[in-house]
Amino acid sequence: MVRVQAIYAVHVLKGTASFEEVAPNHEEMCRRREAVLAARLPYLVAERDGEVVGFAYAGRYRPRSAYRYTAEDSVYLDPAATGGGIGRALLSRVLELSTASGYREMIAIIGDSANAASIGLHRALGFSHVGTFSRVGFKFGRWLDSVLMQRALLRVDSSRRTDA
Repeated sequence: MVRVQAIYAVHVLKGTASFEEVAPNHEEMCRRREAVLAARLPYLVAERDGEVVGFAYAGRYRPRSAYRYTAEDSVYLDPAATGGGIGRALLSRVLELSTASGYREMIAIIGDSANAASIGLHRALGFSHVGTFSRVGFKFGRWLDSVLMQRALLRVDSSRRTDA
C-alpha cells in the first residue's frame, strides 16, 4: 500500500483527476481499501518488474440502499507507466469482478473534462458519456468539470424486482 499511496499522492498534488487537495496518508489509504473489499468490490494493483505501477478499484457509488447495485470505478497509474495498456487491463478486470459480485452498473466520475486519457479509456471499454458537471471543482487556481460516464455490467429487466 505504500506504492499505492505514493502513486495517488502524485495525482492529488500534481493532477486534476482527483479533486482531493491533500494526499491521504498510508493509514487512510488502507482504510479506504478495506471499505472497498467489505463491499465485495475489487481493489487491484498492477506490477511491472516487481514494482507497483498502478491501481484500480470499484467503490460503492452512494451509501443509500437503492444504489446497492451500482459502483464507481477509479484508476490511477504511475505517470511513467501510462500508455502501455496497464489502465485498460486494470479497468477491464475491475469490470469483470464487479459484475461477478452482482453489481449492475458502473459509474465513472472523471475529474477535469480535459482528461482525454481517462475519457478515452472509459469509452474504449463501453462507457457512454451521460453528462458533465461544469465548474464544480476548484483546484490549482482554476475551475474544473466532472465528466460523468456509465456502463451496464449486467443486462436486467428493470421492471422486475431483484433480490440478488
